[in-house]
Amino acid sequence: MKKITDIKPQVKSPTRCNIYLDNCFYCGLELETIMRNRLKIGEEITPERLDEIQAESESLRALDKAMNFVSRSQKTKKQVSDYLEKKGYTACTLAAVLDKMSAYKFVNDKFYAEEYFRQSSKNKGKRLIAAELKRKGVSDEDMSEVLENAGDETESAIRVAEKHLRSKDKTRENALKCYKYLLSKGFDYDTAKSATDKIINCEDNDDENNDF
Repeated sequence: MKKITDIKPQVKSPTRCNIYLDNCFYCGLELETIMRNRLKIGEEITPERLDEIQAESESLRALDKAMNFVSRSQKTKKQVSDYLEKKGYTACTLAAVLDKMSAYKFVNDKFYAEEYFRQSSKNKGKRLIAAELKRKGVSDEDMSEVLENAGDETESAIRVAEKHLRSKDKTRENALKCYKYLLSKGFDYDTAKSATDKIINCEDNDDENNDF
């Protein structure tokens, strides 16, 4: 058993309160839920029972917030989970909401990866896109097929290089800078070199010329 040591109204949401067990924050609950279950400071309760109280009364509220969150733009499971966790919902509630949203395809990490790649591949390489998807919580399995089917990136790299070199002299110095820029945008070494060569059209073909 643990003791409820504090019940504090949330600053940004006065209808919700933070519940502290043994002086440690545990979860957020609607004030209505607290009153209906007669929770009060000094009361002893198990974390499992507190999870049940929140799950019973707040799953629908959490689902509603999650649906509003994804309605603005597509999100990954991790993004939805992080959003609800910041709202004070427990792991039990998060799991229930994500299961329901996944079942109805409101969150689909593979589809998210496909759409993200389609939009980002216009100005980024596969390596950078993969790193960004990883940070957003997309698994290697969900992104692997998308990246494998991406095909050659040279045309995309050429477009990025052309934009970067616009109004710049086509010098060897700018060629090196362009090459490094393409690497920073996630294109691999060979693609960056090929794209830079096509834009710059270097006359030299010696080893020094091939060092960028």
